[in-house]
Amino acid sequence: MFIPPRQLQDDLRASTKEASKVSLKSSHLLIDRTVATEIFGDDLNVHLVYYPDRRALMLAPKSDKLFKQLHKAKQHMLKDRNAQGDKTVALHELLIDNEINSTDRELEYECQKALKILNIKL
Repeated sequence: MFIPPRQLQDDLRASTKEASKVSLKSSHLLIDRTVATEIFGDDLNVHLVYYPDRRALMLAPKSDKLFKQLHKAKQHMLKDRNAQGDKTVALHELLIDNEINSTDRELEYECQKALKILNIKL
């Protein structure tokens, strides 16, 4: 059995963690703690809106009243996934209603830190 050198193992772990900051798993949106902290802070709920024509999912903290008004967003729970601070949002209804592929996968995303908005391509 081949065991890679320590540096190669560390690089592999780092690249794996870096690549999966936002993903879809079991119809839940998984958000890495660094992204969640930057965008949502300590909020326990998020405003969420999906634009089918652009296949764009947008999330903002519940405390952002302007986002809710501008986008007619719905409120969803931002749940703790683990002790490290990763977060999840259940997307079952959204995936079914919009006939979106629910296969587990990593998702393209963009953090707009200044506006505290997370844009995700589904």
